[in-house]
Amino acid sequence: MALTKKQTKQLRALANSLKPLFYVGKNDLTEAAIKQADETIEKHELIKCAVQDGSGLTAKEAAEQLAEQLGADVVQTIGNRFVIYRRSKRDDVEHIRLVRE
Repeated sequence: MALTKKQTKQLRALANSLKPLFYVGKNDLTEAAIKQADETIEKHELIKCAVQDGSGLTAKEAAEQLAEQLGADVVQTIGNRFVIYRRSKRDDVEHIRLVRE
């Protein structure tokens, strides 16, 4: 699902106050890390992630790889942080209502 400019703007505004919930460390994106990110994004829909200094990946590379493996969309990348979004399939999660054009 490709996000429109308005939807991206809305998600960026929502992500502004978030703290990173997922960290990419020196082992980069292992299977365990991807599983943890999948569980986190399923609970929150919108997550901010941070790439630590020991990692061999840049934030942009990590965001693209993680989004591809999770079936998510990259919302933004700034410095060593990035934000990704994926609509949750769970019913007990409060879903983010995206604007429509």
